[in-house]
Amino acid sequence: MVTRRDSVWKTVDWVTIVIYLLLVVGGWFSVCGASYDYVDRDFLDFSTRAGKQFVWIVCSFGLGVVLLLLDDMFYDTFAYLIYAGMLLLLLVTIFIAPDTKGSRSWLILGPVSIQPAEFAKFATALALAKFMGAYGFVLHRWRSVLTIAFLILCPMLLIVGQRETGSALVYLSFSLMLYREGMPGAVLFAGVCAVVYFVVGIRFGDVWMFQDTTSIGEFSVLCLILISVPALLRVYLPENSRVRLWPLAASGVGVVLLACALSGWLWAFNVVYVLWGLCAVAVGWLFYMLLRERRRVYAFIAAFLIASVGFLYSCDYVFDRVLEPHQQVRIKVLLGLEEDLAGAGYNVNQSKIAIGSGGLWGKGFLNGTQTKLKYVPEQDTDFIFCTVGEEEGFVGSVSVLLLYMALILRLIWLSERQPTVSGRVYGYCVMGVFFFHLFINVGMVLGLTPVIGIPLPFFSYGGSSLWGFTILLFVFLRIDAARGLRMR
Repeated sequence: MVTRRDSVWKTVDWVTIVIYLLLVVGGWFSVCGASYDYVDRDFLDFSTRAGKQFVWIVCSFGLGVVLLLLDDMFYDTFAYLIYAGMLLLLLVTIFIAPDTKGSRSWLILGPVSIQPAEFAKFATALALAKFMGAYGFVLHRWRSVLTIAFLILCPMLLIVGQRETGSALVYLSFSLMLYREGMPGAVLFAGVCAVVYFVVGIRFGDVWMFQDTTSIGEFSVLCLILISVPALLRVYLPENSRVRLWPLAASGVGVVLLACALSGWLWAFNVVYVLWGLCAVAVGWLFYMLLRERRRVYAFIAAFLIASVGFLYSCDYVFDRVLEPHQQVRIKVLLGLEEDLAGAGYNVNQSKIAIGSGGLWGKGFLNGTQTKLKYVPEQDTDFIFCTVGEEEGFVGSVSVLLLYMALILRLIWLSERQPTVSGRVYGYCVMGVFFFHLFINVGMVLGLTPVIGIPLPFFSYGGSSLWGFTILLFVFLRIDAARGLRMR
């Protein structure tokens, strides 16, 4: 007779477990290479980082087994209790954690330090899965939207209170799950627009044209905002209403071109004023059409236009007054506004040197000069990927990225085959967290994204991140294994 517990090992997804093992083992060798010192020969010595990571890896294997042996209903039954417990732990951490490199996010428990923020991700994912999997849940109700926002924003705000902005931003990855569950594409579009407006506005805000009368940053963003109006109307209006958009778009383009020609050749003036006028005309026209046709889409697009202009002119305030000085410098270095190779840009510059020096095949295990001589700060934590690039080269780096891609695609496939909404929601939460960490970590090592200090899953040194990702993944594997049992 086959018992339920015995059946777990037959229904669990072994492909994902194999990928997990390959990543963890590869991560340990990378930690060995990154933390290697000429006097350290025993990688299993607990006094070394490689030895500590080995112990944490063994513990994570045991943790994975325990999570698979627990009944799958345990996670659903105690989802809210686990979430509340993690919120309490995050709150307590703010007051009792010591100041570590400017943040209060680490709890010291004797010889071991843990970061509760790493474990709050799976607790939040469980709470979201339980709430969205409840009978009668409808995403588009205001009550549902507010509850989901509460579940996501609470841990984010507490982590920001710990001065761990990077870890808090990870919770934005849950938007991928929300999009899969029916969140309007307009929300994602608005998020992308906000990023583009911020980057273009800050990067080119002090670059001028037309005899230093018009800011290229303001001009570009306002043009993008005006272009988005007919584009959104074309998407959301019925087919028989789209013919009127061509005169609207053509007249707007004609006015902008005429203003640029006059400012460039006859009399230099700030063309931004013309764009303000066009925005005002567009808002007025949208409200006129709202009263005439009673279509709410006109109100939404008008609100988007007004909010976009407001966001543009709030970027400077947020950049100068809200962001910390070190965060401002990092963004300026990333956008090319400053070149601080000895300061904020030092990590990224040395990381690029390390990856570039690896060539096609790499220098070999423990043979990385940048790694050995400790040129890259945090090279075994946030910048672990530069060790892969230097020692394993382009081939090794691509292999690691392909392995991560296989994990993410596998998680999507497993999520789609879940028979319950809660299982699918949790699966996409897991996928989103892994994707966000991978994209941002590799991006910041290559100088493509800001340095916000988040680990590379299963590769970066640290027990909290390793256990946090292990819990996140194996809880989903247990939920998926129960799917196989129910189908028998």
